[in-house]
Amino acid sequence: MNNSENKYCYKYPHPAVTTDCVIFGFDGTKLNVLLVQRGGEPYLGWWAFPGGFVRMDESSEDGALRELREETQLTPEYVEQFHTYSDPARDPRERVITIAYLALVKIQDVKGGDDAKEAQWFPINKMPHLAFDHDVILRDALARLRERIHFHPIGYDLLPEKFTLKELQSLYEAILGINFDRRNFAKKMFHLDILTQLEETVWPTPKREANLFKFNLDKYKELKQRGFRLEF
Repeated sequence: MNNSENKYCYKYPHPAVTTDCVIFGFDGTKLNVLLVQRGGEPYLGWWAFPGGFVRMDESSEDGALRELREETQLTPEYVEQFHTYSDPARDPRERVITIAYLALVKIQDVKGGDDAKEAQWFPINKMPHLAFDHDVILRDALARLRERIHFHPIGYDLLPEKFTLKELQSLYEAILGINFDRRNFAKKMFHLDILTQLEETVWPTPKREANLFKFNLDKYKELKQRGFRLEF
């Protein structure tokens, strides 16, 4: 090999790079996180976020999306990189730096595959022990989601196509961990002008009828691009 061929071959050790994706879903009352049960060492049988090593010919985002498809059969529309974790002791195998992503999906059945034995939703307040430093990653991901909810109309990525105002309010309450006055919450949502009331109703209880809504996708996208600040 001549000098022109090896001038970029450094003698320094190269750390491995992985991705981990924190996937949030909403079941109508609770905020949930999708975990996969590890099928190999280290942490065999422990719960962890979907993720894996980034290949030499792909970006970290492409690697994260590939791992999601392989381990959960999901392809989320909302995926955001939010932090990098580089503690030298975070992985017992070798020096591993992980790039963390946050994804929002509608609750659905998923199946494990490849190096994941099983995929399962867990309520945010009933999480099992997590592998590696994933408890720290989860804490940071939840903080990021709570920050984003004030600037980003995330309901479209978490709610079914048709929903009640109560379900929308429950989503915000589940994420922020606080309760809202029903009338004040509805007023703020209508002020955003992204909801369309449908000519359909449901009966959450035998004595109460509720209107169904859906998001106006054009206005929803416009609001995302324009930006806003939603205060509660």
